[in-house]
Amino acid sequence: MEKKERQGDSLKYLILGAGPAGLSMGNSLLNLGKDDFIVLEKEASAGGLCRSVEVDGAAFDIGGGHFLDVRDRKVNEFLFRYMPESEWNRYHRDSRIDLCGTMIQHSIESNIWQMDVNEQVQYLKSIATAGCNTGTAKPEGFVDWIYWKLGTRIAADYMLPYNRKMFGEDLDLLGTYWMEKLPSVSFEETLLSCLTGKAYGNQPGHARFYYPKRFGYGELWNRMADALGERIEYGKQIRKIDFNNKKVTTRDGSIYQADIIVTTIPWRELEIMEGMPEKIRESVRELRHTSVRTAYFAEKLDTEAHWIYEPDPVLAYHRILVRHNFLPGSRGYWTETNTERVGMAGDAGGSFQYVNTYAYPLNTIGKPDVMKRLLVWCSERGVYGLGRWGEHQHYNSDTAVRRAMELAEKIAAG
Repeated sequence: MEKKERQGDSLKYLILGAGPAGLSMGNSLLNLGKDDFIVLEKEASAGGLCRSVEVDGAAFDIGGGHFLDVRDRKVNEFLFRYMPESEWNRYHRDSRIDLCGTMIQHSIESNIWQMDVNEQVQYLKSIATAGCNTGTAKPEGFVDWIYWKLGTRIAADYMLPYNRKMFGEDLDLLGTYWMEKLPSVSFEETLLSCLTGKAYGNQPGHARFYYPKRFGYGELWNRMADALGERIEYGKQIRKIDFNNKKVTTRDGSIYQADIIVTTIPWRELEIMEGMPEKIRESVRELRHTSVRTAYFAEKLDTEAHWIYEPDPVLAYHRILVRHNFLPGSRGYWTETNTERVGMAGDAGGSFQYVNTYAYPLNTIGKPDVMKRLLVWCSERGVYGLGRWGEHQHYNSDTAVRRAMELAEKIAAG
């Protein structure tokens, strides 16, 4: 491929960020016969939150637990072009909750039957008297919604402490519009699981998943970056978008112009959004996110779980990823910790650490309105937000890929 002179050259498409969304956008355009684009990435390598590095002789996923869900066939067929299915292992998810010293399968509502029978009775009583089962009106606040939906015991023992560890202490900043991500299990299904000794209800996300046989998850995105070749420019941190002239300026002073701009980077990373109304710019500052530190430990854990949720507030971390159970030939595990909690009791550090400044977008109460105004205004000017950060949505990587494929088809069709 002949390398273009990028700066001063007006491109058809400009993609900001080479994470799963940006890489999928670029490769989708190529597959549609559109090659007049480049991708700008601030890091020295591609993959975003899904990057992997080698630690202790095996892959370590710096962004925490990222796995490829098996359910979206179209997405998987697209990704298998770059890393064939034969290079992946397929697993039935084994995720567990360390609940007050008792280890049970996730989700909690489906697996109370794995607890002591007296505890089962108490949990069932609590769920039976939850507001959603007694006709009480659904509340607006996040904390009240958890009590209303799941009852006092699940709220106090698991959902509230876990979410405080993951998203921060003030949970009433969060809305309830995103709760469809939770497993849906009725009281009747919970009762039936206790009577029969097996799980009922909808399975959680990644109930079956793929993980590479020999590499970390980041290998997939490295190969997708390789497919784009010189169309990716690294070390290009975006400083400014000029919406009037559809120009992008990087911190090193480079300027790029395109007919269509697709941004997958956090909106709050932008110092200047020239031409954007002040009211919309101010609302962008309302967007919230959490930062997460991942830390590696060499010890082998005596468990068959792929990952373990840790609601105990004494422990700094909220999740353990048991590497030796999903990456053959490896050992050890890693933890995920909200950076606000680093240094607390139970935070042993680990032999390798990595901090992801942008880890999870927070689903705050006013976020849907903020993003709707922002994305509509931008798209009317040929600038599209895409993926976890461009849309400020807690998307898994397969969802980000799907969104990129759809957007590429839309804009390629004019």
